[in-house]
Amino acid sequence: MKPGILVISHGSRETEWVRLVDAAVTAASQPFAGIPVVSSFLEIVEGRLIQDGIDELERQGVTDMLAVPLFISSGSTHVDEIGQAFGLPWVSDLEGDLGMFRYNARLRYGKPIDDDPEIAELLLANIAELTKNPAKEALLLIGHGSKEKVFHERWERGLSLLGERLRGLGGYARAEYAMLLPDQAAGKLKAMQAAQPEEAVIAVPLFLSQGYFTNKVVPSRLEGLDYRYNGKAMLPHPAIERWLVRQMSEWLELVREA
Repeated sequence: MKPGILVISHGSRETEWVRLVDAAVTAASQPFAGIPVVSSFLEIVEGRLIQDGIDELERQGVTDMLAVPLFISSGSTHVDEIGQAFGLPWVSDLEGDLGMFRYNARLRYGKPIDDDPEIAELLLANIAELTKNPAKEALLLIGHGSKEKVFHERWERGLSLLGERLRGLGGYARAEYAMLLPDQAAGKLKAMQAAQPEEAVIAVPLFLSQGYFTNKVVPSRLEGLDYRYNGKAMLPHPAIERWLVRQMSEWLELVREA
């Protein structure tokens, strides 16, 4: 038996986005000397796609493989699409277009981030510079989202739970959430300000790494409105590395006990 780990993230044309993900995966792999850990991408990053990562692990003789979806939410259609390509049961009737991956190793498919407690602490640190008086401030968590019913509901559940964690940790007056798909951000911010005009609103982007969505999309959706925002994403931050280490450690323990 030889275990190996495949970390899967979306991919980007921005080299810094890819570098930050790779750095987190490299840091998370340090406690696991002798166990191959490969960072791969759903799309865009040529030569480093998911099948490339699988092939590299099997070239190294891996017999048991953990595939970790480094995605924000179980509401991501990509998480299900990847699972389908590994031959796992579908979450909905929405068919992905990845085809089927080729692999011989025994597979375990991990879970995305969702409302992980350490991620709430990460987000709290991200918005600390925007916070002046939490009791008179409200949070608006903004994630990618989905229009597909099953996935939309999963996004709602994760955003709601994460918002409450963050509100409680920071002592904020309240926490709301909005998705970019469908386009909810401006409407939700206006409704919050109409309901409680005395509360300042801090917009909290839920994206793995800074890039197009944090720098362009979120500000454009909220253009002309009054809010606080710094565009900080989840990387770089050691909480992501700890989240990866935790998934890897738990799986390795199960594999070694089997």
